[in-house]
Amino acid sequence: MPLAEELVITIRRLSFAVALLFAVSANAQQKLDPLPQMIDKELPSLVALYKKLHAAPELSQQEKETSAVIARELRAAGYEVTERVGKYEDASATAYGVVGVLRNGDGPVVLIRTDLDALPVTEATGLDYASKVRATNAQGQEVGVMHACGHDIHMSSFVGTARLLAQLKSQWRGTVLMIGQPSEEGVSGAKAMLADGLYTRFPRPNFAIALHDSTDLPAGAVGYVPGFALSSATSVDIVVRGIGAHGSRPEAGKDPIVLASQIVLALQTIVSREISPFDPAVVTVGSFHGGTRHNIIPNEARLQLTIRAYKEEVRQKILASIERIAIATARAAGMPENLLPTMTVARDYAPATYNDPALNDRLVPAWKRALGDDRTIAASPVMGAEDFGHFGNPDGAPAPVIPALMFWLGGADPAKLEAAKKSGEPMPSLHSPFWAPVPEPTLRGGVLATVAAALELLARN
Repeated sequence: MPLAEELVITIRRLSFAVALLFAVSANAQQKLDPLPQMIDKELPSLVALYKKLHAAPELSQQEKETSAVIARELRAAGYEVTERVGKYEDASATAYGVVGVLRNGDGPVVLIRTDLDALPVTEATGLDYASKVRATNAQGQEVGVMHACGHDIHMSSFVGTARLLAQLKSQWRGTVLMIGQPSEEGVSGAKAMLADGLYTRFPRPNFAIALHDSTDLPAGAVGYVPGFALSSATSVDIVVRGIGAHGSRPEAGKDPIVLASQIVLALQTIVSREISPFDPAVVTVGSFHGGTRHNIIPNEARLQLTIRAYKEEVRQKILASIERIAIATARAAGMPENLLPTMTVARDYAPATYNDPALNDRLVPAWKRALGDDRTIAASPVMGAEDFGHFGNPDGAPAPVIPALMFWLGGADPAKLEAAKKSGEPMPSLHSPFWAPVPEPTLRGGVLATVAAALELLARN
């Protein structure tokens, strides 16, 4: 074939490829074009829903009314809804999990999750819709209750997403699995829903996604982290036993407060001397209780710890080290074998949240098209924890078996965020009694980002 003819054919092929690329890009953009207008139409009712949820929070394993609100919203949007999904290991507790299913032909199954519960925090925001709720916690104490972790924003964005995906059925194929999960703060809700047959009673997902509000990003922006994004979290209780005596005669007893203090100090060497500096880990003693009076050496002291790690093998190594150090320190203090410390590891723990890198790479361009490059921000991993990781790894395998991803949703007032950066004074953090996202832009960004992600994963072609 003459060289000139080959050149013409090559140019035609390149032109066709470029035209096809533009057509695909235009098609993707065409799907996104109506979204801002659709969201603006829903926004007033979503803001009203957010304020209603914010003012009426419920503690973990008490989300009866909250779950009913979410179930009603999903039914109104056209979903098949099942309530009371979940089975806690403590069979006396009711699980208020909600599952909504929207089927739209053959295609992938996409799980979209929100959490439902609030925290035992007394609100101090001063908002006109601030929570004034008080409730009794699992320990029988009366506490203030607040959505200090943004689950009210999560739920309202979730409802907006459900509505828009129902309205946009002509643009996608597959099944949407909307999950309202209880007891995220108790890190037991995801596991409870899976134990109640979530992936056998309902379609097993090909992908799982969720958002979480952030105090570090401007309202409506999205933050993404491929790979490990949040750590595991494990609660540990240690009872340090001793031999009680009068405070004036310490030689007559074995002081558990001194022993517990030595254990606390020794625990600080685990991360610094036993764990590789390339493996992030935290050992924090958050509670130390012992004794009743000035002049009494008690029989015991109690420690409460939180353990954070990304890798499961690191988590297991830390737990083994804690037990070894507690027992060895007691023996060194001359404690008899029948009074060595006892250690209890909580049954429910949050696994590390691992964002599937391929899924992340697929969704970031969709977010950039929907929100813009400047509002799609690479974020950093944190040592906070979530039980969302169970949805990607329902059987506790060494690695996630379902591609899953949690992204950050900015909730901060941009002006206040900028002022805080300049002054060095921190913004209110998650779990703070002063934290409240800016509703309108946060909800708009949350719905837009989640719908854009779902449409990408459920694309008709």
